[in-house]
Amino acid sequence: MLEFFSPLFNLLQHSEALFITTLLVLGLLVGSFLNVVIYRLPVMMQREWELEAAEILEQEPKVQPPFSLTTPASHCPKCKAPVKPWQNIPIVSWLLLGGKCALCKTPISKRYPTIELVSGLMTAAVAWIFGWSDITLVLIPFMWVTLALTMIDFDTQLLPDTLVMPLLWLGMLINISGTIVPLREAVVGAMAGYLSLWSVYWAFKLITGKEGMGYGDFKLLAAFGAWFGWQALPLIILLSAAVGAVVGIALMVILGRDKNIPIPFGPYLCGAAWVYVFFGPNIMTWYLGSY
Repeated sequence: MLEFFSPLFNLLQHSEALFITTLLVLGLLVGSFLNVVIYRLPVMMQREWELEAAEILEQEPKVQPPFSLTTPASHCPKCKAPVKPWQNIPIVSWLLLGGKCALCKTPISKRYPTIELVSGLMTAAVAWIFGWSDITLVLIPFMWVTLALTMIDFDTQLLPDTLVMPLLWLGMLINISGTIVPLREAVVGAMAGYLSLWSVYWAFKLITGKEGMGYGDFKLLAAFGAWFGWQALPLIILLSAAVGAVVGIALMVILGRDKNIPIPFGPYLCGAAWVYVFFGPNIMTWYLGSY
């Protein structure tokens, strides 16, 4: 099997343009699947909670049709027309359909091609910056998972353990051989990431009596510590807090959003992690050089 793909791997390794283009297309395709995960995973979690609640209360569980990442097949939410294979081509199919269902002409949200495009560009950016390397191989799935987490948290204020915990353990696994940081730094980073936000959470709760963030945020920062080591955490926290504060103030001032309405912190943590991946060393060099 490896011998069959060997010529292709050699071609990709020695042609930067082809390598980046291939991963761009791969990222677009995965972005289409991420749209499914972002929509369906919270629904699956809700159904699981309802079943657990019915079991605890000793009630008859509500009978519902099967629902998973693959069932039912993709269809228009209004007319139920199935999505044909050619209508699933990332971005292209949305443009060809004019952003509407082929049958009932119900508008299809621009969000779907946007997520596909973001996934493709992020994947291509990793390939362009890190080239043909082990770091590229591991950072690409990191980008995909954090993109899904960003949108799920934005929609539901949930950071599913089914995504966060594998991300954390994968960070430990890849750093056994020091792919990004030594294993010692990854372990300390995971501990420091969790405990730092855990401490902030309890300090805020003791002072105000309110919960300032969810436990999913602790786990997510722990995952970033496992991937990039404890040294990355101050910059990630600083960037996420700064962006979160700016966006929060803008929402209140420009859109008149109630300050008591919670704002998900996960998207800002993920955004800060992306900045660290692409610009972290340059930012650290600039910061240290300014003294």
